[in-house]
Amino acid sequence: MKKCPYCRIEVGGNLNKCPLCQSRLTGEGGEAYFPVRDTLKFRSFLYKLQTFIVWSVIVVALGLDFLFSIEIPTYPGLHWSLLIVMWLMVFEYVILRQFVPGTGSARKVTIMVFVILAMLLVTAHYLEFMWLAWDWIVPVVITGAMIANFVLALLDRYGNTMIYLLSGLACVLVPCLIQFFRHVPMSITWTICMIVSVILIVGAVIFKGRAVAAELERRFTL
Repeated sequence: MKKCPYCRIEVGGNLNKCPLCQSRLTGEGGEAYFPVRDTLKFRSFLYKLQTFIVWSVIVVALGLDFLFSIEIPTYPGLHWSLLIVMWLMVFEYVILRQFVPGTGSARKVTIMVFVILAMLLVTAHYLEFMWLAWDWIVPVVITGAMIANFVLALLDRYGNTMIYLLSGLACVLVPCLIQFFRHVPMSITWTICMIVSVILIVGAVIFKGRAVAAELERRFTL
């Protein structure tokens, strides 16, 4: 059995470091207490590999942009490497969110959609395709996220998903109201998004009326 010379404890199994002070253990180890899971090791290797690839791409992009001043012909003066860094950081954030314990699927979907859409609008501003992003991509993605949250709300037994479905409705109403009061013609995609969101909320009230009322009461103390 291995021993820690600092904590003066005996540690069974085949650990190399003390579980208390992380010092190297002395003595002969025994059989492992827990089986080795090759699947976890493989997933850990894949995560480290993609992290290495991401940071390699970041370093190369920053070097080509700032050291060699390589520009995109259509966008002179644009530091395109910063957009790449931004998207790769979002990519890493989304991956990390998938492994956060105790986080529901609806929350992951909602946060992922909000972060990606925010980065998309920033990119659209600098690459000058804001009309495409705002009139088509944003409403289509929000509609898909609301449909996913509606399905998750129907399957949820604990009432933890309804808030994300209701927040999706707010994300649709606010842009539509802004366009309405500014007398900006609403695109067909935003109109469809509004109709779908209202249908989903009506469906949530029909199928999960108590959950909707409980969520509103909990959030707004009605």
